[in-house]
Amino acid sequence: MRKPQVVPDEDHEVMYERVAAVDVAKASGVVCLRTPDPARPGRFVNRIWDNVPATRAQIAGLGRELLRCQVQMVTLESTSDYWRIWYYVLETAGLAVQLVSPSQAKNLKGRPKTDKLDAMWLARLTQQGMLRPSFVPPAAIRRVRDFTRARQDLVAERTRCLQRLEKLLEDAMIKITSVAADGMKAKSVVAMVAALAAGERDPRTLADLAKGPLRAKRDALAEALDGMFDSHHGVIARMLLGQVAFLEQQITRMEDQAIAALAEVPGSWGVDASGQTGPGCGVTPGSPVLAAAHRLAEIPGISVWLAIVIIAEIGLNMAAFPTPAHLVSWMGLCRSAAQSGTRHGKGKPKKGNSYARAAAGQAAIGAARTATFLGERYARIARRRGKAIAQAAVARSIMIIVWHLLADPAARYRDLGPDFYASRINRDKKIRNHLRGLQALGVTVTITDDEQAA
Repeated sequence: MRKPQVVPDEDHEVMYERVAAVDVAKASGVVCLRTPDPARPGRFVNRIWDNVPATRAQIAGLGRELLRCQVQMVTLESTSDYWRIWYYVLETAGLAVQLVSPSQAKNLKGRPKTDKLDAMWLARLTQQGMLRPSFVPPAAIRRVRDFTRARQDLVAERTRCLQRLEKLLEDAMIKITSVAADGMKAKSVVAMVAALAAGERDPRTLADLAKGPLRAKRDALAEALDGMFDSHHGVIARMLLGQVAFLEQQITRMEDQAIAALAEVPGSWGVDASGQTGPGCGVTPGSPVLAAAHRLAEIPGISVWLAIVIIAEIGLNMAAFPTPAHLVSWMGLCRSAAQSGTRHGKGKPKKGNSYARAAAGQAAIGAARTATFLGERYARIARRRGKAIAQAAVARSIMIIVWHLLADPAARYRDLGPDFYASRINRDKKIRNHLRGLQALGVTVTITDDEQAA
C-alpha cells in the first residue's frame, strides 16, 4: 500500500472557543455569541441579540460587548452591501472579523430557517473552523478601490452619453461615425457635433474641423455631414456634450484621487537609486525597487493606471492568497474542480471578482498585440482554441506574474521573448514529422549528415 498523502490544515481551519456571528439584513442583524458554558464543562451556550439596528453607534456598542467577552472571531455572511457597516465598525473596534460567502454558510437541508437559527449555525461553523473567509482588503486599499470603481462607473456613463449622441446623429441623418474609425471618441467628431449644435450647417466647413488622419477623409466627411440636423437636435446635442465634458472632468479627478490614495500606502512605495523611499520614489527603470504600480506596468499590456486598478482589487499583501492559483481562482479565471475517480469533468465557471477579471482581460488584449512571450502565447492558443480562451489563458498568466511581483518587491519582470516556444522545439522530432508527411505523399528524401546534425 502506498504512503498516504499528508495535507496540512489551511490557515482558516482554526477552532475557537469564543465566537460570534451576525445574520445580516438591511436595517438590522441577528447576533449570536457562542462561548463555553461555565456550568457544563465541554459544552457551549449561545446568547442571541435579536434585531440589532444596523447603525454605527449600535454596532460599536456591540463591538465593546464582544471585546469584553473576549471573542476570538466574528463571522458575517456576505449579503449585498449590507455587511459593510458591520465589518468596518467591528474591525475598527479591534475585533477579528471574517466575511464568508453564502455558499460557504448554507444551512443543512431539512432544518428550519430563521434569522436566529442562521446566526447560531454561522457561530457553530465558525467555532469549528469550517468557513473559508472571503478576501476583504485593508482600509487603505479600500479607499483606492472606491476611487477606481467610481472612475469605471463614470467611464461607463460617458460611453452611454456618447451612444445617445450617436443615435441622435442617426436620427438627423448625419453619418459621421461611418467615416470616423474611432466613432464618437474622436476629438474631431466631437468638435464637428459641437459646431452643428452651435448652428453651423455647411458640410464643407464642418469637414474642415477634422484633425490628424481624418483630414484625408474630408470629402467623405462632407458627404456624411449633409443631413437634416434641426434646431431641436442642437438642444439635445448641447446637453449631451455638456454631460460628456463634465464626466471627463470627473474621470480625471477620480484618477488623481486614486493615485494620491495609493501614494499614502507604504507598501506601494519604491526605493530610488539614492536609497530614499516614500511617495513618488522608485518610478524610474534604474531604481533598485520599483513602486508597486510601476513594477506591474513593466508587464506587456499593463499601463500604470491599469496596475493601480489591479492593486485596488487584489491589494498589496499576497499573503491573502497563499499561491498564484488561489489568486486566479478568486478572480474567477478558472473553472471549479470536478473530479471523481479517474473522471475529470469540466467544472462550472466561477463568478469571482468582476472588476479584477475585467482588468486582467484588458491587459491580456493589450499583451496580445505585442511581440513578446505573452503575445506569442495568445497567438498560439488562439490558433487552436479561439480568441476567447486565449484571452483567458493570457489573463491567468498575467495574474500569476502579478502575484510574484507583489509577493517579492525586489522582483522585476523579464520577458522570455516571442521565440521562447520555438527555441524549445525538438528539432530532430520536427524533422521526423516532416519526413513522414513527405513520405506519405510519395516523396523520397535523402538527408546528409550535415543537415541531420543541423
